[in-house]
Amino acid sequence: MQIYRDIEEFPCLECPIVTIGTFDGVHLGHQKILKRLKDIANQANGEVLLLTFYPHPRKVLFPEQNDLQLLSTLDEKVKLLSNYGVQHLVIHPFTKDFSQMEHNDFIKEVLVKKLGVQTLVIGYDHQFGHNRKGSFKELAQLAPNYGFNLEEIPEQDIDEVAISSTRIRKALLKGDVKDAAALLGYDYQITGKVVEGKQLGRTLGFPTANLLPFDKDKLVPAMGVYAVLVEVLGATFKGVLSIGNRPTFDNGERSIEVNIFDFDAVIYNEPITLTFKEYLRGDLKFSSAAELVLQMNKDKAKSLELLSKIDV
Repeated sequence: MQIYRDIEEFPCLECPIVTIGTFDGVHLGHQKILKRLKDIANQANGEVLLLTFYPHPRKVLFPEQNDLQLLSTLDEKVKLLSNYGVQHLVIHPFTKDFSQMEHNDFIKEVLVKKLGVQTLVIGYDHQFGHNRKGSFKELAQLAPNYGFNLEEIPEQDIDEVAISSTRIRKALLKGDVKDAAALLGYDYQITGKVVEGKQLGRTLGFPTANLLPFDKDKLVPAMGVYAVLVEVLGATFKGVLSIGNRPTFDNGERSIEVNIFDFDAVIYNEPITLTFKEYLRGDLKFSSAAELVLQMNKDKAKSLELLSKIDV
């Protein structure tokens, strides 16, 4: 996949088959759009092109809001799009000035002049341009004038899999990582670096690696305990993850701590990726450290049972 960090970097293609959007999470609904692009490209001897934006438009349009929760970081999105057949990815800087472009100017200056669109495929109810005034209706009126084909993925086609980023976020915020995975088409992940913690787990016989997500806007699932896979130092391990505020001890800030099975290396500042497999229980307060250790042993045994069929 070729990546361009600005529309101005994009070269001329003979037959670009184009779609536009943030594609956060690249979930099954997005994948349906991408499959259609690939089918058209194969038929027309064209190439699949996706135009997306960075930073996320909400961060520019509503800078006072701090509640953005992304399903995928930019790096994760790039990897996913590559996996699902995108050949050319334009990541255009989203600025206040760019957001002011009228929809008809966007069609003429960006889609036609810069990208040379031959066929444009969009999801139903797609809106674009200043104040999101552009829609399929405006595209349908202008497409013949500019000589490109237009296709909208019908609402019923997307609804067949009942996919929306909102539904996935709601599932994750309830801890339902299995439902989220079913809607995404893959297991949810968080990547970050290992930072120093309070080392409470070590004193209890369960040393943990504390993860600080690389992107502060990345959605962290509900507080609780999860069976996870852990990628670190070029290998994959099984583990049990706790997201919580340590209610048994200090009820402090939220921490993301993973006990990696059969692992004892020092990994401070190393990148680490957690793959969520199953929710085990909520973040509970125990009457004593001994009671907590008893439960942690049960959590580990349950995780090992759930992960036993996975070869790592």
